[in-house]
Amino acid sequence: MASKWGVLGWLLQPNSTPIIDIYNQASTHMVDYFLSTMFHAQTCQRNYLRIQAENLTGDSSLVDIATKDNLKDLVGIGEGNSEPALCGGTNKDALIRFAKMLSDEHKFRLSKSQHKN
Repeated sequence: MASKWGVLGWLLQPNSTPIIDIYNQASTHMVDYFLSTMFHAQTCQRNYLRIQAENLTGDSSLVDIATKDNLKDLVGIGEGNSEPALCGGTNKDALIRFAKMLSDEHKFRLSKSQHKN
């Protein structure tokens, strides 16, 4: 189907702009690949978690709309997302695990700084 689009077809399709979408997605995938590789090279891969919903539309797909309604919608989208995470379980399980790890690290650093004083 795409082979018959021509120049304008790559710019304008119903409800999408294919060529711009490709560039935007390529950028996010390159960042993910780079960060994942860096964390893995430092043997810190458990410290890297990326969850990306690629099916967002309308206001929920824009990063600069922080209205109460849009944030509520995003929470709903996140709670409805039960895709399996790479490390097993769901994305929610992975986020809970990651939040606990960050909390434990924060507590450790606080206790360490209090012993210095």
